[in-house]
Amino acid sequence: MPTDTKKKPWLKQQPMMRKVEIALMPPLLGAIYFFGWRTLAIVIWVAIVGAATEYFMSKKRGDTVSEAVFVTSLLLGLSLPPTIPFWQAGVGAFVAILFGKEVFGGFPRNVFNPAIVGRGFLYVCFPTDMTSQFTPVWKGLPGGLAHWGANKVIEGIDAVSAATPMWARRDFGFETSLLDLVTGNIGRLFTDADGIQRTLTAGSIGEVSAILILLGGGYLLWTKTAQWRLTVATLAGAIVSTAFFRYVLRADAVPPVLWSLCSGAMLYAAFFMVTDPITAPKNKNAQWIYGAFIGTMIVFLRWKAVFAGAVAFAILLGNTLGPSLEMFYKARAKKQKTKATKQGAAA
Repeated sequence: MPTDTKKKPWLKQQPMMRKVEIALMPPLLGAIYFFGWRTLAIVIWVAIVGAATEYFMSKKRGDTVSEAVFVTSLLLGLSLPPTIPFWQAGVGAFVAILFGKEVFGGFPRNVFNPAIVGRGFLYVCFPTDMTSQFTPVWKGLPGGLAHWGANKVIEGIDAVSAATPMWARRDFGFETSLLDLVTGNIGRLFTDADGIQRTLTAGSIGEVSAILILLGGGYLLWTKTAQWRLTVATLAGAIVSTAFFRYVLRADAVPPVLWSLCSGAMLYAAFFMVTDPITAPKNKNAQWIYGAFIGTMIVFLRWKAVFAGAVAFAILLGNTLGPSLEMFYKARAKKQKTKATKQGAAA
């Protein structure tokens, strides 16, 4: 009997995942400009550790590495602070792939978004490095293209701080301009409500400029790579809940709608995280509820939680809710079909 001796390729080609990688290029290029070449090294390192972890696990079960591992690595790497130690970034990648995907049997069996699992683990285990090691962006030309690492000094003052736009507004009463949030031009000295001078710093390396995220996200929607209902539902949930908390409940701590959308990781989550085709529901009605729930939880947790970020935990809550929504609508459809069949038989 002839045997097939052709070697199995080590990488599973996934054209859809390649489109997500292309969509993430504007935030990645922006990260280099804003924070220097070290950010690219961090993303590459995360991809190496993630791919190696998946290769080891998939080889054990006779499978191949999915191209989705590079999407996970990009999403995780771009969600990290610019000064994060390499070893912590590597730990995050290892946890993201092993415990976020491989323990469920690999792609596409995971329940939780692997990038969020990795980031959430780092957030809980290394809160200081994940919340108080942000820096201002490099400005002008050539910006970070002429630097290895992030900008750590403004006017001779140490600029490594926790005062990102979200923290600065909530804890110190300083509101970054909407234009700066859109362009990513974040980094300056400001005086808080108590008269103390502080440094305003940018956030995670891929979440600084709203316009760059919109460019990549627009490409995803245009190519129909991402499900538009998930993005629209997330943003709609955020808009409605922001308006309700701010104008009905009179919660001044909740930022205005446009500011809330453009700050932090809101847009990054709506376009790249919530739209994960594996962890999001497939039913159209479930997608609306799923996205709206995550958008609402982001706003609520930003308002009430200790940490101002909240995006990762809101998405994990959504991932937990997603399967139940899917089962509910499947059971409902089955019940309606059975009812229609009985009525047809009776007629």
